[in-house]
This record gives sequence, structure tokens and C-alpha cells, in this order.
Amino acid sequence: MMPESPSSTKWFITRQHKGRDEVFDPVRKKYVALSPEEDVRQQMMHFLVQKKGTPLGLMAVEYAITVNQLSKRCDIVVFSRLGKPLLIVECKAAHIQLNPQTLEQVVNYNLDLRVDFLIITNGKKLYCFQRDKALSSYSILSQVPDYEFMCNIADENQSVKNR
Repeated sequence: MMPESPSSTKWFITRQHKGRDEVFDPVRKKYVALSPEEDVRQQMMHFLVQKKGTPLGLMAVEYAITVNQLSKRCDIVVFSRLGKPLLIVECKAAHIQLNPQTLEQVVNYNLDLRVDFLIITNGKKLYCFQRDKALSSYSILSQVPDYEFMCNIADENQSVKNR
């Protein structure tokens, strides 16, 4: 069976169910409550697939991790074709301001996953960061890298690690 192409994926299919708005999530393959944060998450997934070439099947939503013995969930995690985490996305509702605590939240999630790229967004603003392992810091990027670039960086880092 051929994987779905980005253009064949149906986005933003909504319905009313038991008095609430729901949206079909093509990653989780089910309808979910259309909260303000969920709207931002769906927009971000669409952007990553349509504009950045991310395969839909290599994304996870509400991905469970453990940070300092506490269970947490990453809004979106993007994986390489080999299953290595590449990117964590933290989504906030449009009315929520992005601030240092938002970045700290996703940096803490990265203690578990150790990805090279982080995004924080509220749908109005988006900040993308790349981890500098040598300096144990993050630098802000002027744009979100495409999927292949993220995979190449992960492959380079793995090659350096194996030397």
C-alpha cells in the first residue's frame, strides 16, 4: 500500500459531537476536541507536512515521556525514518504568550528525547531553536528547517558520536 501523499491527507475536518466541536487528527486517526491549543497543533502539523516535507507517519502527537520521574506529554514529536526523535514542538493556545517558561518547558522535555530542534508556537508566533551540544545551549533559527535537513543534522551528529 502506498503511503498517503501530503496532498491526499484530509486536514481540518470538523464535526459537532455531543455539543462540542471536534477535529479529525490525521496522526491519531480519530476525532479530538477542538480546543484552542488543538487548533494550533493541527495548524502546526499541517505546516510541517505541507511546507517542510515531514512524513505524516513519522509524527507523534501527545507523545509520552518521563522527565525527572514525572510523566509528561510532548505536543508533537517528529522522528527520522530510523525512528530517532528529531524535533519537539510545544503548542500553546493563541491567547497564551510565549515566554522563557515556555522554552524551559520544551527544553526540559528534551532532557529525555535529546533532539536537535525545538519549536514553541501559539499559532501567532513561532520560534525554532537548534541545540548546540558543544555549548550545551540553544540558538534561535530564522526559519524552521525542512525534514531532510533535520535528518541530515541527526545523521551527522550520530556519525560524530560513533567516531
